[in-house]
Amino acid sequence: MLPFLSAGMSSEDFVRGMLYLSLIVVGIPGNVAVIVAFLFLIYEKNMLLTADAIVLQLACANLLVVVVRCLLETLASFRLANVFGDVGCKSVIFIYRFSRALSVWLTFLLSAYQCLSISTPGSRWASVCVMVAQNLPFVFLFLWVLNTSLSVGALAFSISSNNGSSLPKSAVNTQFCYVNFPSELSKKVYGAAQVSRDVVPMVFMILTSLIILVFLYKHSQHVKGLSSGCSTSGGGCAAKQRAAKVVVALVTIYVVLYGVDNGLWVYTLTVRQTISSSLISDLRVFFLNICKNESTLSVCCQINPELLVGF
Repeated sequence: MLPFLSAGMSSEDFVRGMLYLSLIVVGIPGNVAVIVAFLFLIYEKNMLLTADAIVLQLACANLLVVVVRCLLETLASFRLANVFGDVGCKSVIFIYRFSRALSVWLTFLLSAYQCLSISTPGSRWASVCVMVAQNLPFVFLFLWVLNTSLSVGALAFSISSNNGSSLPKSAVNTQFCYVNFPSELSKKVYGAAQVSRDVVPMVFMILTSLIILVFLYKHSQHVKGLSSGCSTSGGGCAAKQRAAKVVVALVTIYVVLYGVDNGLWVYTLTVRQTISSSLISDLRVFFLNICKNESTLSVCCQINPELLVGF
């Protein structure tokens, strides 16, 4: 018999713990490697490109998700440690939802910046691109404040499932915690707000990706007419176009993953009674993060190949 099972651990908890452990094995080393590589570039060159700064923030947000949610869930599943009291539940769910939302908004910011960066030099959109780069710290601050304010509901509604109380009627089950809403109406209103928080940047990501694809198509069809703008920067234009293609791929992955994630979330909102199992919540966390961490790491290396040199 497996040691964890012999210690009174159910097979369901063991499988759940192994799934979260796999997220840790993939997410922590990958995101830490990206962060260290960018810090190494800052140390060597004393600067960081705008796209690299966005990706660095994205890696930090993804790492925060893995450490706060996945690591603590793994420890609790294996009966090694359990921080999921009422305060622990409020803190973990708040930080998870904040960092998860920040991740999708940063992906939108990355796609929007890459869309602006391939605009014609001297155009109005090129000027907007420069303005975004110059005010990037304020853009980051705005996204942090925005997503913090949109995640405060977790502090108000999250409670521990270990306090001996019966299953709440209007709640979302996350195994060790409940997101317990005062009424079914408040559950649906809050859920709709969370869906909107994801849908808005996703719509803009799709729009910017379509603009990038149209630009790349026109460039391939009219190389001679458009090459003059690229020739002034040597290989810079080709590098921007390569990065734009990679960002479109990242956006596609994120839109699919967050679309499935929000579909499962909407399903939990339509169920009148609280689901006794945390299966849907676990599936949302697992499939979203296992693919997101891998795709982000790949995109980082494609956007800036110098990251590979540091290792």
